[in-house]
Amino acid sequence: MRRRALAAILCSLLAPMAFSLNTRALADPQQPRPQDVAKLAEMRQVHEAFKWFQSHERDLRKLQIEVTKIPAPPFGEANRALWVRDRFKEFGLYDIEIDKAGNVIGLSRGAKRKAPLIALTAHIDTVFPIDTVLDIKSDGDKLVGPGIGDNGAGLTGLFAIAQALKVSGVKHTAGILFVANVGEEGEGDLRGMRYLFQESKWADKIGATIVLDGAGVDSIVTEALGSKRFEITVRGPGGHSWADFGTPNPIVTLARAISRFSESQVPNDPKTSFNVGVIQGGTSVNSIPESATMRVDIRSASTTQIDALEKNLRDAVNNAVREVQDAKSRKGIVNADIKVIGERPAADLKPDSRAYAAVRAVDSHLDIRAQTRRASTDANIPLSLGKDAISVGAGGTGGGAHTIHEWYDPAGRDLGLKRILLTTLTLAGVGE
Repeated sequence: MRRRALAAILCSLLAPMAFSLNTRALADPQQPRPQDVAKLAEMRQVHEAFKWFQSHERDLRKLQIEVTKIPAPPFGEANRALWVRDRFKEFGLYDIEIDKAGNVIGLSRGAKRKAPLIALTAHIDTVFPIDTVLDIKSDGDKLVGPGIGDNGAGLTGLFAIAQALKVSGVKHTAGILFVANVGEEGEGDLRGMRYLFQESKWADKIGATIVLDGAGVDSIVTEALGSKRFEITVRGPGGHSWADFGTPNPIVTLARAISRFSESQVPNDPKTSFNVGVIQGGTSVNSIPESATMRVDIRSASTTQIDALEKNLRDAVNNAVREVQDAKSRKGIVNADIKVIGERPAADLKPDSRAYAAVRAVDSHLDIRAQTRRASTDANIPLSLGKDAISVGAGGTGGGAHTIHEWYDPAGRDLGLKRILLTTLTLAGVGE
């Protein structure tokens, strides 16, 4: 009893924090409100969709396993995209296509053809190389295997909403654009979302975007974490470790650069980080390498801080090359090539966001207490363009993301799906 009383007290204290960003949004009478969601949830067709979520968990589980077993590393998503396209056809979507970037698109048409679309998206790709063994196993009710949650859960949420709309016959006012997009992970650099919002025929037709990424219902991503990634290669003449001793060594040059760069000072607010994640080079222990490469990741909530760290990195590399060259000038030269291999913009959701007001109203109706947070997701692109976008989980629980021991527990998935459906329909508008 004491634990329950303490939990109740903590919830009452945390509630104002969880809803602080929404105060201004819900103060606007034109914004979605909990009573609007309650009225929507009472509709017969919406109840039919809810029942479908609960009665078809076994089918959703099967879809999640099947899609996760198809390899889909960044730039290698084609086979999974074809599989998703076939599912979109089964779900009764219209205007289905695989666009030039590789995104799979399908439309659930609305009553008003010219109304801004609501985009519901989930990324197809995973972090795992093409040769990773994708053996999905059951551990009790849990599913275990690489990619099962990130983003098997998000894709399954996308499928579930499309199927539930078809079965229930919910009539929505604005069209809902279903997008299984490519290039969210790693060096994919959000290329699918960049194309969707900057080059595709849908770019100017999308009003709000809801990104489904991973499991859970405990968070709402409203702030886009910015990042910039670099590949730095140092090249030299190489040689034998004995006969050519004194020749400039690219690995040593990189080591000097790393040492200098690691001394960079970063603020706690805005939170900023950097990481040297990959080092490659050399052929044998008794050879002076001809080249060495490292990859560096810089992240911050502030573009200014990212720019400052980039300058530190470039200075560290150039100074290291200069030092090695000055010391070994008679033994050959070294040079460095600094290449940007990824850049994700930092951005914040506008205070008057309808998508945020909608999900908060839905959370109030469903008694979900979610925290807002900053992260790097597909929402980075629309947010950076000043568009309305949030990122949420697709229900259930999960862990071990980006490891071969990743797991997903579908218990409570239907709550996440109800949340997504109600938020989407609140934004799209409905009629009997």
